[in-house]
Amino acid sequence: MDKRVYGVLGVSSIMANWNADFSGYPKTTSNGDIFGSDKAFKHPMKKMWKDQGDKVLYIKSLRFEKDKKGIISLIPKSLKERYEEIFGVADLKKNTNAKEILTNLFKAVDVKNFGATFAEAGANISITGAVQLGQGFNKYEECSPHEQNILSPFRDATKATEEKGEAKNSTLGTKVVTDEAHYFYPFVINPASYDDYVALGVTEGYTEEDYKKFKETALVSATAFATNAKEGCENEFALFVETDSDLYLPNLTSYLTFEKGEEKDVITISAANILDEVKDQIKSIEVYYNPHTTEVVSDIENTKYYHIITRKEV
Repeated sequence: MDKRVYGVLGVSSIMANWNADFSGYPKTTSNGDIFGSDKAFKHPMKKMWKDQGDKVLYIKSLRFEKDKKGIISLIPKSLKERYEEIFGVADLKKNTNAKEILTNLFKAVDVKNFGATFAEAGANISITGAVQLGQGFNKYEECSPHEQNILSPFRDATKATEEKGEAKNSTLGTKVVTDEAHYFYPFVINPASYDDYVALGVTEGYTEEDYKKFKETALVSATAFATNAKEGCENEFALFVETDSDLYLPNLTSYLTFEKGEEKDVITISAANILDEVKDQIKSIEVYYNPHTTEVVSDIENTKYYHIITRKEV
């Protein structure tokens, strides 16, 4: 693929929790700004690829293990075990051919996009991904977290005492959501990252087909990933700027604002002062959004607008 791609991916979170920290509350910076990590966006993409039958290496998978007492536990697989499973390798320790391992790694769709750190069984390999995804900051200033109490259907049997006997009531839990948040992730795709690996003969490089697969999944995976905490999270916006391979653009989320309108949400793109200066090096600009819920105001010329759900031009 002889081009670079710069862009922004937007996710809305309505009475949901897009990316929680270990306290259960949405991730925040030291000054209180709410954000979602790149891992929060990548995981639904990996899950969708896995469900479609693609090879995905860096995703949690489980197996049963019996200990010395015969007790069977459910535990996560190691990286070695996951590699052996998806590539049909009997024992990675007996097959440490670096070229074969690299060739296999590039067959995994998540590695092909995001790269990998693979340090197993004598193989120490690091691949910088062609797709680099930044942190997604919430741009809706009125966002606030809410804690909900949840009544469990079960009592806590561990609370029994000699004086009081068994616990008489079921337990309480909590669920934390944001009333409304709008996360915007910057990304860049640089196919040249794999030039050295192409020269080694372990991959054909990042192709147009790889880009189309990333693009399609990035537009729907957040909506499709309907877990308990993420039901209410949806793909709401995407910006793709395809450029010559030698053009370097800044983080485009800096040129986006979000605000509530009277009838629709309003996303404003103010990047003409940057993009107009290099328009001769820009191949195409595409914006995806839901025109029924969102209005996009942009000062960028020659932009094509598409319905993020139907893919029809707006």
